Amino acid sequence: MGREKGTLLAKPEASLRAHLVVGGFPPGNHAGHDMDFARLQLLQHLSEFGSVRTSVSGDFRDIETYLPESALLISYLAGPYLEDEQNLKVREWLEQGGRWLALHGTSGGRHEPDPDRPGLRRMMKLPYHDTLGSHFSHHPPLRRITIDVADTAHPLARGLPTSFDVFDEPYFIELMGDEPHQILLTTELPKDPTPPEWQQALGYDHTDSLQPDGKTRVVAYTKTLDRGGIAYISLGHCHSPTSAMQPLVDTSVDPQGMSPPVFRGSWETDAFQTLLRNGIQWGLETG
Repeated sequence: MGREKGTLLAKPEASLRAHLVVGGFPPGNHAGHDMDFARLQLLQHLSEFGSVRTSVSGDFRDIETYLPESALLISYLAGPYLEDEQNLKVREWLEQGGRWLALHGTSGGRHEPDPDRPGLRRMMKLPYHDTLGSHFSHHPPLRRITIDVADTAHPLARGLPTSFDVFDEPYFIELMGDEPHQILLTTELPKDPTPPEWQQALGYDHTDSLQPDGKTRVVAYTKTLDRGGIAYISLGHCHSPTSAMQPLVDTSVDPQGMSPPVFRGSWETDAFQTLLRNGIQWGLETG
């Protein structure tokens, strides 16, 4: 799908290293995602770059073992996050020239009891989110969304149309950190379509994810940390019958609001496959 298979434009003769982290929490749990599907898809894309060796983990516990020799970190997560000491190590690696392609639930993290709402929990904002550049608030039910390419000149946008439609979870993320963000993809969703009962349970402020125009939400961005950088793309939900925990879809997709037992969403579009290939090449070219 998408453009031709990736090729390394820098140091094609070198054997580069990538580290892939795909997993849920607790360790080994699918956490509502088809982790095997996502892992295989990403390994297949990495295999298109013939000089890349790839190590694989289910979370960040062994990150200090693999990262020093890696040019690129790729993550697809539902729960794992960098502990504070790990976060410092990853920031140092990024500042020295490493690149991180972060996908989907990588912007999530740890929940804790909410002192203002007994019996409910809230998502914590951590130093990890400052490094990544965003914090996941929540997402409404699965729905079709139109994605607009905000920066058509960026290498990650190579070969993309100016806009495209996907069926996915519309992530609401708050941009964080001191470094400026270069916004790549957006969608217009001024009103939060989350069911009222979800809103009450989550207890969030959805306006944190709105841009100043009051209708645009960020779907993907990059940020630079000294010699390295991060690209985050919120798209990419997938589940199988054994990992399906997404109870609803928007009624514009299914009148009964029933979630399909197998969901691939953005993964089945040329645009998302092109984004992944572009992201891997972006991550390796200066590694």
